[in-house]
Amino acid sequence: MILLRALTVALWLLAVPCLGWAVVRLFGLERGFPVVQLMAFTPYVAAAAVVVAAVALVTRRWGAGAVAVVAAVVLCAVVVPRAIPDGGRGANGPVLRVLSANLLAGSGDERAVLDLVRHLKVDVLALQEFTPGDAAGLVQAGVNDVLPYQALYPQDGVTGSALYSRYPLHDTSLRIHGGGFTQARGTVEVPGGPAVHMESVHPQAPSDRLRMPGWERDLRDQPPATVDGPVRVLMGDFNATLDHVALRRLIGTGYRDAASVAGAGFRSTWPYDEKWFIPGVTLDRVLADRRVGVRTARPYRIPGSDHKAIFAELVLPAG
Repeated sequence: MILLRALTVALWLLAVPCLGWAVVRLFGLERGFPVVQLMAFTPYVAAAAVVVAAVALVTRRWGAGAVAVVAAVVLCAVVVPRAIPDGGRGANGPVLRVLSANLLAGSGDERAVLDLVRHLKVDVLALQEFTPGDAAGLVQAGVNDVLPYQALYPQDGVTGSALYSRYPLHDTSLRIHGGGFTQARGTVEVPGGPAVHMESVHPQAPSDRLRMPGWERDLRDQPPATVDGPVRVLMGDFNATLDHVALRRLIGTGYRDAASVAGAGFRSTWPYDEKWFIPGVTLDRVLADRRVGVRTARPYRIPGSDHKAIFAELVLPAG
């Protein structure tokens, strides 16, 4: 009897928080530290809600089971679609292969990045936390032979940014956020396709209470999709997941997340260093406006960095 009562209490103590989490996620109610950080782990809570619901129903704890079932249904409804390919709908123009990597303030292996560029036949490379040492290392590795068109803004520390392109790159400039983080941007002329406005995204991380306003501001400052104008692609370390309302608002302007379109939305990109105790989440992504098709998207490990690089093969509208 005591064990049964303990089980009932335990199930309620698990089911109610799952339901609360589901309400916050469904209506975008996360506010401030640490709720914003916790929302990144929503897929894990969805899995937990399914387990709690199953245990409650099998043991006939109907009240806790009903609460857990509602939570599980809501959470699975918002996270499962990112693992389901959309069937390949999209454009029928030229293919554009893009890769984005956070180099961890110069610690990432530049030669490994360029090896990946060559192996995947990358057309546009976006880099974050790009330092003068990274720029020199890529030159030594032969980047000018592969991606000769460049918009480079190296800085010591975590705020530098870069774009490298196989195709002509013009109208280059640097977006500077209020907190000092920067984003290289430019227009790529793709043969047989439209000009593509591209940007190496890196908002400030919401790592503590003091940085929360900067994170929210930097995400608001990202360029909205222009689905009736120039084709736009954003790629980089967004420091946000699809379970953050701030990112969903940006996507809602007309972007699609390449990994989710390809059914790879659960493949985590951070952390990949000494933070073994943190469950993996997806912070690095490629967003393309809804006129752009997606053939594939997947992360790749970069030695020395705590982020995986994200690769996407995009199909542009015909030029």
